Amino acid sequence: MYPILRDILFRFDPEKVHYFSMNALRAANSIGFMNHLIRQQFTYQGESLHKTVFGLNFTNPVGLGAGFDKNALYLPELAALGFGFVETGTITPKAQAGNDKPRLFRLSADKALINRMGFNNDGLSQIKERLIQYRLQQEGVSNRMIVGANIGKNKLTPNEEAVKDYCICFETLHQCADYFVVNVSSPNTPALRELQEKQALLKIFDGLNNINAAQKKPKPLLLKIAPDLSQAQLDDIISLAFEMNLSGLVATNTTLDRSNLSATSTSQVTAIGMGGLSGKPVTARATEVVQYLARQTDYKIPIIASGGIFTGADAKEKMDAGAALVQVWTGFVYEGPSIVKNICNYIAAN
Repeated sequence: MYPILRDILFRFDPEKVHYFSMNALRAANSIGFMNHLIRQQFTYQGESLHKTVFGLNFTNPVGLGAGFDKNALYLPELAALGFGFVETGTITPKAQAGNDKPRLFRLSADKALINRMGFNNDGLSQIKERLIQYRLQQEGVSNRMIVGANIGKNKLTPNEEAVKDYCICFETLHQCADYFVVNVSSPNTPALRELQEKQALLKIFDGLNNINAAQKKPKPLLLKIAPDLSQAQLDDIISLAFEMNLSGLVATNTTLDRSNLSATSTSQVTAIGMGGLSGKPVTARATEVVQYLARQTDYKIPIIASGGIFTGADAKEKMDAGAALVQVWTGFVYEGPSIVKNICNYIAAN
């Protein structure tokens, strides 16, 4: 059924289709019996996949990566689709429109997307209110969906002052989110990836750790990295993770590399231009990074794997490489609302 619907939806602008589809799901989910049917259809039933990672209890290991629900608009709907966790954001202190449209492109032949969204989001204040509202709705709910906050800096904030943006987001949202991910790896904010250098990261995490230590209940702090890092840069990340006592790593973000596009014409890729590539072409490199990080940290730092996960076999490959949890995004677009249940069924059976 979904492949037919997908073929229809893929005839329209990707960003408009995203909001149309999620708003339709929200409308359906608001009706009591429909909410029950959606949960029954798409949620994995059973407790065999429950696991505790960085002190949090996940009903299953399949999450939705940052960038899909940037503004925490659809958390109840995503919970109804069975996600074990959702990472909202990337959130910046001030609202920003992001880059000019069009900024999201499908490469269907390669099962991929290119985006150059540019941290478009409603800003800290509005997103905080939505997260508070969702937490209130979930009070007393057993096996609730974990919600992480992916935080970044505003485009106009110079890198020398980036630590202030990350600290503002972290402190403001501390009571609203279950865990936090520092995003310095998006290719769509000018010079942001320069903050992946060890000295810049030490400054950011030193500030965040000071805030965390002053809280009654510290929250897990993770770092999201790009798949384009060299081995030496990955070694720096590993050193930093131990030095700053990070709770985990998210590997990986989108890539600037286009060499693994096998079915999309060069002219189409050139016409699209800049942006981060996600989906099937990133699968191998993302797994390689996960495996390297896991082995070099002696499996002591939990890893959330992201990149090219479409099926249960894809997810198991990442977990066999050393990931504790997995995130989908592009796979969700191509595979549809059954993706979580399908992955969970596969993992449970294998």
